[in-house]
Amino acid sequence: MIKQKIYVILFLSLLTGAVSSLTAQQTHLVFKDKISEKPVAFANVIIESLENNDEARKGFTTDVNGKISFEITHPVKLTATFVGYKNLMDTIKSGDDKTLFMEPTVYNVDEVVVTAQFRPVTVDKSIYKIKVLGSQQIENKAAMTLNEMLAGELNIRSTRDNALGSSITMQGLQGEHIKFLVDGVPVIGRQNGQIDLEQLDLQNIDHIEIIQGPMSVVYGSNALAGVINIIRKESDRQNVSINADAYYESVGVYNFSAGGSYSKKKNSYQLNAGRNFFDGFGGVDSSRYQQWKPKLQYNVDGSYMYKAEKTKLKFEGDYFYEQIQDKGIPLEVFNYDKAFDKYFFTNRWAVRGELNQKLAKKSILNILSAYSYYSRVKNTYLKDLTNLEETLVPEADKQDTARFDNLLFRADFNNIIKSEILKYQLGVDLNYESGYGKRIKDNKQQIGDYAAFLSINYTPIPQLSIQPGIRAIYNTNYDAPLVYSLNVKWNITVPLAVRLSFAKGFRAPSLKELYLDFVDINHNIQGNENLIAETSQNINFALNYSPQTPAAYNWGIDLGLFYNHIKNKIELAQISAEPLLYSYTNVDEFYTQGFEFNFNNRVYPWLKIILGLAVTGRKQYDESSNSNHDFIYSTDATTQITYWLQKTDIHFSAFYKYNGAYPILVLNDDETTDISTISAFNSLDINMNRWFWKRRINLQIGGKNLFNNTNINTTGSQSGGIHSGGGGSVTVNWGRTYFVSVQLKFNK
Repeated sequence: MIKQKIYVILFLSLLTGAVSSLTAQQTHLVFKDKISEKPVAFANVIIESLENNDEARKGFTTDVNGKISFEITHPVKLTATFVGYKNLMDTIKSGDDKTLFMEPTVYNVDEVVVTAQFRPVTVDKSIYKIKVLGSQQIENKAAMTLNEMLAGELNIRSTRDNALGSSITMQGLQGEHIKFLVDGVPVIGRQNGQIDLEQLDLQNIDHIEIIQGPMSVVYGSNALAGVINIIRKESDRQNVSINADAYYESVGVYNFSAGGSYSKKKNSYQLNAGRNFFDGFGGVDSSRYQQWKPKLQYNVDGSYMYKAEKTKLKFEGDYFYEQIQDKGIPLEVFNYDKAFDKYFFTNRWAVRGELNQKLAKKSILNILSAYSYYSRVKNTYLKDLTNLEETLVPEADKQDTARFDNLLFRADFNNIIKSEILKYQLGVDLNYESGYGKRIKDNKQQIGDYAAFLSINYTPIPQLSIQPGIRAIYNTNYDAPLVYSLNVKWNITVPLAVRLSFAKGFRAPSLKELYLDFVDINHNIQGNENLIAETSQNINFALNYSPQTPAAYNWGIDLGLFYNHIKNKIELAQISAEPLLYSYTNVDEFYTQGFEFNFNNRVYPWLKIILGLAVTGRKQYDESSNSNHDFIYSTDATTQITYWLQKTDIHFSAFYKYNGAYPILVLNDDETTDISTISAFNSLDINMNRWFWKRRINLQIGGKNLFNNTNINTTGSQSGGIHSGGGGSVTVNWGRTYFVSVQLKFNK
């Protein structure tokens, strides 16, 4: 009897194996470029059960011939991704032996964007004109910070201050009118109204989304000129991902970062850390004084994400630390054996939680909550140059600490009714900011901004979308008006799209502009609690023509026109010459207008050229000083070239920008306005890179600022104002440099 049972078990086992061998068959796939029909090597491929069984999910990488092979018993859903191609999705059956064609993307029109959207959409379907700087562009430019990435863009001007860092103007409006976001959360810690863009590292960044023009309906204050949203990478569907980057620049920059992610079923984890070091550069006395101050930075960010079919829950945190050292000149009173050294310490950290929940087939609830912290400390030491001992200077005005924090709660509900004809988004946006420090009035000040907003998207025909929006604001310090906007998108033909927007904006003065007295290496700025809030009106027009035919040569044009009118614009003005002192004041009327034009060319797959031209005009009128100027204009021109030498697999990139003469409106201590003009200059970055070891290691070398720009001459009043480099010039860079970068990427 026992033997019979054994025989039965053996028979059933053999029968099961035979059935399995009959049903589990080898599947062979080849991935090719849809245009060139060449293999797509090292593409990421995920297969998963059609029943959403996470245990059945597997990952593969195509070989050098674009091939993969695997065994399956039932049909599976396949997703293939690769940089420069649209995501490919298909259903694969057991035993399939076929070729799949991946379609290359052209000029980021297929990039998915989230900024100001009801729900994620591709760039070409957004009602807003959005410029996307993707991860491939960031890598091609070898940009380490947000400032480096934006400096070469049209309609954006970059300035650098030895103490305050880098800032930009956009559409002729300064950084205090630009909302900087990281994954939708505002970046706090403005100095002189500006965010130091050199503190925003591009490690672990997926892409950057830029919307030019007032976005006050969606994002409230500080969004009169537009929004720049930095989107971090999310843990992808690979089980394990590891990356490391090392960067050296000949001026004395040594950067290193590393990170990784891990995913299992519906959960994923991510951690990244980096260290940036700059040795300082330039100056009269190279042994002590340096025009560009030594700088040390640390960055850490981590996240946890739960992602199911209808739910996405994400918790994220990041920390930034910076130390700037200002070495003083040896003092004669101490026989040149001692000097005053100043240290500036910045700490910024934020924690955020995000929930995206599908409540029904066509409705979604999004909730975002965050706490952000920022502090800047100044310490002054008397340093003995013989034994290197440091003694903290006892005078109170030599030491300073300022601290700011911000609480954010944002929630929106969006729904689609009547098919795709009518959509709406209803939300609340609550912000509360506090400032602390001995240079802040009464050592503590707060400001709250609480708003509700509504946007309705009406699509009477598939080619036409009309989206009005409104925002009601309660500000604890100022009476805020009702803010509104109207956006229209019309696809005249398949390749031709026109966008038109009209918007009203509002910006309340910041706590720093109101109450903070800011004193550092070369600044003395007083707050003004009598400032009036700004209001604005804006018109934007954009035309895009992209005949995306499946051919080797593709081209397209982008044209944008803008007009901004700001009332009671807050401006930094010199209020005394001896001692040199600045404060904030209101200017009655301020205007900007201009255009931007891009001509895109691509000979697939080896050549891509983008030519751009932009003209920006500004003028202001102030009745109290009887100051009135006509529009003064500046011109920018850019050329961006990427070239792929296919035989050696080397990619060349060149980024050229002509920065035309740039007029600055300067307010004098006698309340008159003069014009100071920064001379025109050219900038050029060139580099080349190549992947090794199945696209796991990338080596990149190149040169930056090859025209060797340092201090640019200025003419007219004030020699450039508060950002002057002295001697009738402004600082723009530390000169010509060369760099080498090594990247390691590993996915399993």
